Amino acid sequence: MPPALISLAAWVVPGAGHLWQGRRQKGVIFLITLPLMFAIGLWLGGRLFPFEFSQPLVVLAAFANLGLGVPYFAASALALGSGAVTAPSYEYGNAFLIVSGLLNMLVVLDAYDIALGRK
Repeated sequence: MPPALISLAAWVVPGAGHLWQGRRQKGVIFLITLPLMFAIGLWLGGRLFPFEFSQPLVVLAAFANLGLGVPYFAASALALGSGAVTAPSYEYGNAFLIVSGLLNMLVVLDAYDIALGRK
């Protein structure tokens, strides 16, 4: 299995890279927990940050959000994640959204290492 294809699958669907390589327990855990973290972030009123290149920190947050793959695109298509700045849980929601994307990026790297035989 080509590592690049496994990495793409792992990015698009959290846990898919591990499932594809027979690591069922890890794959199922990632498949459940990462989208759940993302959903909690949306529920807490977090914001899916736009790619505003005039604001470097906003761009970094946008890349972090994009790291989750399909759940990000689904939320964007459904116009979720507008972010209620006045909500008391706004920053917590942002943290959940950003961290879920960053964790999935680490999961993608782990799937890539497994595909190369490093693990």
